[in-house]
Amino acid sequence: MEPFIGRHKELQILRALWKRERSDFVAIFGRRRVGKTFLVREAFYGQFDFQVTGLANTTTRRQLENFHAALLSAASARQDYPMPQDWFEAFRQLADHLGGLPAGRKKVVFIDELPWMDTPKSEFISALEHFWNAWASARADILLVVCGSASSWMIHRLLMNTGGLYNRVTSRIKLEPFTLAECEAYFTARGAAFNRYQIIQLYMVLGGIPFYLEQVDVSKSALQNINDLCFAANGFLRSEFSYLFASLFKHSERHVAIVEVLAQKTKGMVREEIIRKAGLPNGGNTTKALLELEESGFIRKYQAFDRRSKEALYQLADFYTLFYLKFIQPSSHLDNYVWSADAPAFNAWSGYAFEQVCLQHVEQIKKALGVSGVITRSSAWTGADGDRKAQVDLVIDRRDGVINLCEIKFSTGLFSIDKRYAEELREKVALFKRITGTKKAVFLTFITTFGLASTPHTGGLVQSALTMDALFKSES
Repeated sequence: MEPFIGRHKELQILRALWKRERSDFVAIFGRRRVGKTFLVREAFYGQFDFQVTGLANTTTRRQLENFHAALLSAASARQDYPMPQDWFEAFRQLADHLGGLPAGRKKVVFIDELPWMDTPKSEFISALEHFWNAWASARADILLVVCGSASSWMIHRLLMNTGGLYNRVTSRIKLEPFTLAECEAYFTARGAAFNRYQIIQLYMVLGGIPFYLEQVDVSKSALQNINDLCFAANGFLRSEFSYLFASLFKHSERHVAIVEVLAQKTKGMVREEIIRKAGLPNGGNTTKALLELEESGFIRKYQAFDRRSKEALYQLADFYTLFYLKFIQPSSHLDNYVWSADAPAFNAWSGYAFEQVCLQHVEQIKKALGVSGVITRSSAWTGADGDRKAQVDLVIDRRDGVINLCEIKFSTGLFSIDKRYAEELREKVALFKRITGTKKAVFLTFITTFGLASTPHTGGLVQSALTMDALFKSES
């Protein structure tokens, strides 16, 4: 059995709702394979008064048959419900079953993969609305928990519903991927001997997606696992991409087009550039696709440090998607590809991927810098003064009068700052001060895998240096 790691806040929320003396409607959403079902089963110890999982790509009739079978299983010999003819009858039967259970305790209803039940012209959403509004919400003993990987449905049909379910969801949980600390705990629980460098290598390909981590063979190295999972003929992640977006988004070709163009420019693009390069219309459907990708964690939207800038940048943030588009898609299982950390392509990709690891662990970086209790704003910065240009991927603007300009470097050993690079860094800091006009102290901060080498050029230049160990700090 897979170990249950992390999710402490989510467990606390669900178990508190379980004890509360009122009815609650909980929606749990997040990226495919992130562990939503596993969380719910752990939270309630597998004790449900009714549970059902929607079926993918089938008819309303099949969905109703599946729902009916689950209801008969829950009711056991107590009640023999006839096959419902529509969703309104199905939910009336569910209400009858729950109403006949002993009083004095919360009844937990778990509907997994809820979006799949909403087949065309089935009136599923109307029946769900009626079940909650007319019956469950009027009681004090119903806990309805729904999950779904189809982010577009969960966001627009449930969480942003403007009809009968408007504001009816009493609690929403967006389940995030594991942090590095949680990945380390997971692999430790499985008896792995990976060091932190290998865990980061795996994270840069798999992200913190629990189901992907389950596929890792702990008897092999990180690079062997990457080769087996991504490049072998039957590698699990060779075919994952085609299912991933189709299962999450309606009209997923828009979403794929967006991530494909973002993979070409790692520093990010503004909306107009995405539209132009992806060949998408400048309208509501594109805006909707960008929102859905952001909510699902595939892309990151961020503002530049200069608040006067109105153009937000979008950046591809999903590790597997980036790796797939860069390496897996162009490859063939006939190539007998063997992953190598010595390949030039690895060096180019790993630098960017490590930046993304750091950007997903900003809270850990702040903790390592000793500024967890200080109000901060994290952003990126790009500036130019004539022909002089500079870019900083992570700027931590602190309320205590300090700005950290973070240089992020991935290397296989100590990172060295030579004379030329030191001069570039000094010019970058000076350019930042001049263009932004900041009156705050500017601290140059390095985040590297193994730390900085001691050279004559680091003295007085770098105010703080963190290693990858800082990224493994727990948020608690």
